[in-house]
Amino acid sequence: VQLVESGGGLVQPGGSLTLSCAASGINFNIYVMGWYRQAPGKQREGVATITGGHIGWYAESVKGRFTISRDNAKNTVYLQMNSLKPEDTAVYYCNAIHPVFESDNTWGQGTQVTVSS
Repeated sequence: VQLVESGGGLVQPGGSLTLSCAASGINFNIYVMGWYRQAPGKQREGVATITGGHIGWYAESVKGRFTISRDNAKNTVYLQMNSLKPEDTAVYYCNAIHPVFESDNTWGQGTQVTVSS
């Protein structure tokens, strides 16, 4: 099982970025896919998740600014991030978890997002 994130980078406040996570080695359609982030000195926190049936959940801090989506044909999940704020700066991790067997849980290597002027 492998998750490979891409799309991170440096962006100015108010800007946008789209993160991608390509999955391999799993039956992608049934897995709950998610984005998490970890800022320096803080615990990892959930940002957004999406079920195989495209039901999404968002952290309050990103509601209305971030959109999670998935393309089951491409085994890829996306995180569209708009109106970025300096407090969104973190390493963003992709996660895949089986909806029933939660021990079947895989993380990507992470991609850095820095919001700064």
